[in-house]
Amino acid sequence: MNDTFEFKRFALLLKKTIFERPMQLIGLTGLILAAALILYSIVVYTVGWQAAQSISFIWGFVGGGCFLSAAVFGYFNTNASGSAYLTLPASTFEKWLSGIIIAGVLFTGVFLLFYRLVDTTFVSAYHNSLDKNSTDYRKMFDAVAVLPYSNDNNVFRQSMALYVNLAGAMLVGSLYFNRVSAIKVALVYCGVIGIIYFLNMALATVFFNHVDQANPFYNVFIKAGTGVGIIELPSTASKTGELSARFIIPAILWLTAFVRLREKEI
Repeated sequence: MNDTFEFKRFALLLKKTIFERPMQLIGLTGLILAAALILYSIVVYTVGWQAAQSISFIWGFVGGGCFLSAAVFGYFNTNASGSAYLTLPASTFEKWLSGIIIAGVLFTGVFLLFYRLVDTTFVSAYHNSLDKNSTDYRKMFDAVAVLPYSNDNNVFRQSMALYVNLAGAMLVGSLYFNRVSAIKVALVYCGVIGIIYFLNMALATVFFNHVDQANPFYNVFIKAGTGVGIIELPSTASKTGELSARFIIPAILWLTAFVRLREKEI
């Protein structure tokens, strides 16, 4: 068991991974948090509250987290540092687990706590600025609320699903591409999504006429005169697609990172 996981050895590895390259991980995390704050501040005063919360959360958490995930195994940017990392006295599982904890646990926890603080501060300031004697006070007060971290909130739910997919892809890509892995993985990921979308469109046109748009695993939009009708996929198909996007595909990607890391050591 000690050859696979030993807590003290793993703790030292995790500490080394984080603090040996402070600008890559700690500095990048700070930059992501600052960018999310700036984006929130700008959008809330130019577009509105809902857009500010959605845009800053998605770009900060998903976009920033993906760049951080690509940097987790940044040892492989050069052959020398990659070789040194592979020869560290720690198991493959511990090296993989350190990346998973940094990208999947630590960053997620830090970002969600920071965003909750920012969101609460802005929303509280807005509520305190309202005139309590106004007839529209209750309506204006209820119109703005803190972004809920729950499965019922579409922004949070979709962001979490997107993050586990993209972060997993970035972890795998950083082990396949030595340089600018984030850009290369993004291009590959967009290419795969594009292929899936157009294949789905082609399949939809086989069964339906006047197809306007087809969302894989969810619905098909059909042109009907001047309007557009929606054909929903059966609930079983939609649930299968959502289950795959939220759990199955991410699990495959994150486990593939372990397999690839093991291959490099061999």
